[in-house]
Amino acid sequence: MTEPQPAQHPGERGGRAVPRRPASLIFEPQDAVTDPEHFFGLEALDDPLDLLARSTDLALAFRAATDRAVEYQALAAAQLADPRRFDRLTAEAIAERADWSVDYAQRMIDYGRDLLRGGEPPVED
Repeated sequence: MTEPQPAQHPGERGGRAVPRRPASLIFEPQDAVTDPEHFFGLEALDDPLDLLARSTDLALAFRAATDRAVEYQALAAAQLADPRRFDRLTAEAIAERADWSVDYAQRMIDYGRDLLRGGEPPVED
């Protein structure tokens, strides 16, 4: 499996982005399961301007959701690795649970610690 990528921060590997693994869209209507062409009603839009606007809105929303989910992953990793916890996990154990490399897990732990200290996540240009 591929590793998820946080926005800008620890998600780069040698200057290139790490591919994200897709998450299942559990909130799509049941119609999406029976109709493989269904995707948030985009297939029903006939006007290309409407299609562009709606698909752009969805893409931006998914990017924002991804960035937010990665922040929560980092927070959880940092909390699990906290040395004050009697049941703390090592970077290796976190990597195994999250299906990450150990290096990526350590970067996520560091990123989460920055967030817990009140650091702001990187701003995208």
